[in-house]
Amino acid sequence: MRIIADLHVHSKYARATSPRCDIPGLAEGARMKGINVMASGDFTHPAYFNEIKSTFAGAAEEQERGLFDHGGVSFILSTEVSVIFELDGKFKKMHHILLAPSLDVAGQINDRISKYGDLKADGRPTLMLSSAALAEEVFAISQDIMLIPAHVWTPWFSVFGSKAGVDSVEEAFEDQAHRIHALETGLSSDPAMNWMLSSLDRYSLVSNSDAHSLAKLGREANVFDLEKVTYKSITDAIKTRKGFVKTYEFYPEEGKYHYDGHRNCKVLLSPAEAKNLNNICPVCRRKLTIGVLHRVSDLADRKLGFKPEKAVPFQYTVPLGTVISKAMKKAETSQVVAEEYAKLIRYFGNEFAVYEAPEEQVRLATSKEIADALVRVNTGKVRWVPGYDGVFGELLLDEVAKKDKSVDKKQKSLSDF
Repeated sequence: MRIIADLHVHSKYARATSPRCDIPGLAEGARMKGINVMASGDFTHPAYFNEIKSTFAGAAEEQERGLFDHGGVSFILSTEVSVIFELDGKFKKMHHILLAPSLDVAGQINDRISKYGDLKADGRPTLMLSSAALAEEVFAISQDIMLIPAHVWTPWFSVFGSKAGVDSVEEAFEDQAHRIHALETGLSSDPAMNWMLSSLDRYSLVSNSDAHSLAKLGREANVFDLEKVTYKSITDAIKTRKGFVKTYEFYPEEGKYHYDGHRNCKVLLSPAEAKNLNNICPVCRRKLTIGVLHRVSDLADRKLGFKPEKAVPFQYTVPLGTVISKAMKKAETSQVVAEEYAKLIRYFGNEFAVYEAPEEQVRLATSKEIADALVRVNTGKVRWVPGYDGVFGELLLDEVAKKDKSVDKKQKSLSDF
């Protein structure tokens, strides 16, 4: 059975998250997107965990399966935690995803990590312990737990981040590194960028939305082909890559940390430009926020374009509302964009079905302008003003780029490094 899974989202108990992000709301959003397996998000938060238990408790078959059905969607127990620790005299801050095979195991995780931080403070709790210590704590409970380093290239709060990261999984997890089987690429990098590091060949690359609202669900996701859809079959597919079909990816230029720069100074720079300035902002003379592209180039030992053996393929997508908005030259929040979005969902059934449809079917379903835009996105014939220092990238559909800093997706900008 072919399924789409989004394994990292947040609940209404996380900061800056929609109040609709609870189990019923996430189920509704997942159906709209075409997601079959949805992360619960934030099971570490006591109030939300009580909601999860009251929704899912009592179904013996679901407990055995490790997935819990609600509103036609299967849920996997997931959370994200933030760890802060000192390593070699410097403080490191990293975010990690935890997947749990049962309500009992999730409860044990909560009990065990509660001594390191206040679980009630946020849906994504801050824990005063190292990545290695986190691994040691959770795997003492169950070997079926999955610990996946989150958005591994983001400047802040990631394994490889330019602000507080390290240069390898082994540095981050020390004697527990062998327990890590997968890495989350994050919105500002794609698998092709990660393939430039031979040290990452051993890890499966997963992609998830890290959504804080229903509209953002599935902006990145994973596709599996499984005989039975269970917690174990999904985690085994991630570990072995058998049945792991592909990932859906943001164009990394759309991610808000792809290029270097300073948001407040409105300074946007490519890695080469930043290096020529010694990574100093030309406006305020402070250190630039070094983006993902730059950080990858610093650690890469291959040229862009290399594909490791047994690498899982990927497909670029752009959120449907964004494409419609750009094609119609209307605000993404406008009523006319919402109406066109609803028409396409009614025609295809869900958003991912639009991405998979042949061109002729897309042209039958919508206007020429929107169809042309969808085809361009699916074929990579788009330009971007790359994201930087917390600013999302801007999609450009015009034949002639309107901004000096735009880049063509076909440019192999990392090949220069």
